[in-house]
Amino acid sequence: MQHRKLGSELEIFPIGLGCMGMSHAYGGQDEKDAIATLHRAVELGVTLFDTAEVYGPFTNEVLVGKGLKPLRDKVRIATKFGFNIVETQDGPKQEPGLNSRPENVRKVAEASLKRLGIEVIDLFYQHRVDPDVPFEETVGAMADLVKEGKVRTLGLSEASAASIRRAHAVHPIAAVQSEYSLWTRDPEAEVLPTCRELGIGFVPFSPLGRGFLTGAITSADQLGEKDFRRGLPRFEEENLKRNLAAVADLQAFAATKGVSAAQLALGWVLHQGDFIVPIPGSRKIANLEQNVAVASIALSADDLARIGRIVSPETTSGERYSQAMQQQANR
Repeated sequence: MQHRKLGSELEIFPIGLGCMGMSHAYGGQDEKDAIATLHRAVELGVTLFDTAEVYGPFTNEVLVGKGLKPLRDKVRIATKFGFNIVETQDGPKQEPGLNSRPENVRKVAEASLKRLGIEVIDLFYQHRVDPDVPFEETVGAMADLVKEGKVRTLGLSEASAASIRRAHAVHPIAAVQSEYSLWTRDPEAEVLPTCRELGIGFVPFSPLGRGFLTGAITSADQLGEKDFRRGLPRFEEENLKRNLAAVADLQAFAATKGVSAAQLALGWVLHQGDFIVPIPGSRKIANLEQNVAVASIALSADDLARIGRIVSPETTSGERYSQAMQQQANR
């Protein structure tokens, strides 16, 4: 499969790597194993690597920077700002609320450059739209970083179509990142059409339903005590049990195609548009290799339609976020 473009500048392998889980949210992993996975991804042709200041906080950027330092000329690194992170006696801590004030935009960018050990951030996202700071100020500050050569392109995460248009009017937006998968299709109504119209790339995170659509998770007991998914409605035991039926059907169809359920789910996302570059997270090299192989798997229109019927928002029990988290999305 040919490389895809995010905006007018970034040409990317059609599947990227979400690095969050290597050190945040899902329990993390040994640094040596994480770096081995990063290196294997580059060997397989992956070019887009996604991190954020809030992952840790900070530790994921340090890990990604260390792992990719010897391969910098072969990769594009994306990171994000926008949450309210403060320094305490016990180290950095995420506090409630958002912070997209211009001074924080610059502060985070310069700190991220140091943690990543790079001279320019290839894709700098606003992690969540901050309703207290006008886009003209936030994106204006981001654009200043582009002019200074500290950032190559700009992005938004979990933004509404209206917000995308407002931001794009201030400075070209290269990519919009939001959750998108068989069971989360919110972007289809307005965000995907807007990205297509404006020539903006779309970067789905959690394209495998935070691992659930792989069929590997059959009980909430499999999740560690600190696993982020324990707080998500779809992973509550009763919802999870109901959602297993659709995944079982997906696995059955995958078997007839000679692939895995994960590959069907990721392939469905990948085939929704040539401006889409999903970033599944992988902590195991075997899973990474399986995901990357999806770029060469052909799915017919009938296949895609059937996959989309097997797992859909209508077949899914539970919301994707808690009410508090959902309030920060799609602004």
